[in-house]
Amino acid sequence: MKIKFVRSLVVGSLVLGLSACASILNEETQNVNIVSSNGQKIEGTIDGVPFNAPGVVTVKRAQADKIIHVSTAGCTETTVANKEVDTAFWVNILSGGAFGSTTDYTTEKMWRYDDTIHISCHGK
Repeated sequence: MKIKFVRSLVVGSLVLGLSACASILNEETQNVNIVSSNGQKIEGTIDGVPFNAPGVVTVKRAQADKIIHVSTAGCTETTVANKEVDTAFWVNILSGGAFGSTTDYTTEKMWRYDDTIHISCHGK
């Protein structure tokens, strides 16, 4: 009985220690809301994928910066989406998941973009 308990404890510890929190909790993509500073409708692309805003746009999580190209006159032509390391990644580090955090890094699911991206536009 004691051997089964120890074995279960070891297996449970390995599963927790090797898990990748952000890779499990985060999807490969994230929805972000894109709005213009003056409320005007804008068109553009992110990673070559066209979008119309204001509205919600799905972007792929990545370590590389997301450059938003806007084709609407009167708006900033390029904007970089702010990103940060997702909280799930830090939870994984604190729980002793060195292997899991490496997985989070390689899958790029450790990144999180601002929920709302503001495109600077003038006029209307």
